[in-house]
Amino acid sequence: MEFQKDNTFFTGRLKSLKFALKGAIKLISTEHSVMVQFSLSIALIIAGFYFNITTTEWMFQTLAIGMVLSIEGLNTAVEKVADFIHPDYSQRIGFIKDIAAGAVFFAAMAAITIGLIIYLPKFL
Repeated sequence: MEFQKDNTFFTGRLKSLKFALKGAIKLISTEHSVMVQFSLSIALIIAGFYFNITTTEWMFQTLAIGMVLSIEGLNTAVEKVADFIHPDYSQRIGFIKDIAAGAVFFAAMAAITIGLIIYLPKFL
């Protein structure tokens, strides 16, 4: 079966949205780190409603959640491609995977900082 691109604007965008949603569901349902991060995201959304955070705090929280989940998705893609290309242990592939994981670490540290700035004053 050969891939055929849909050149119509509306149906092409709908198909793209379908693929993106399918990918997000696969990511959430198969990757343990994403399952944890997604669960924490739900907890933070609930906390946002409970503590009645401001619109600005909602924007930063939403950006932080999206940033972490997005970069985790890219990290997972890098790892899957690397494992596909070189299934056996390789020091060079390991280096690439470590760098991708480091990007997730930076995003997570920024998100934790945002969370502390938003929620720590509500507990003190």
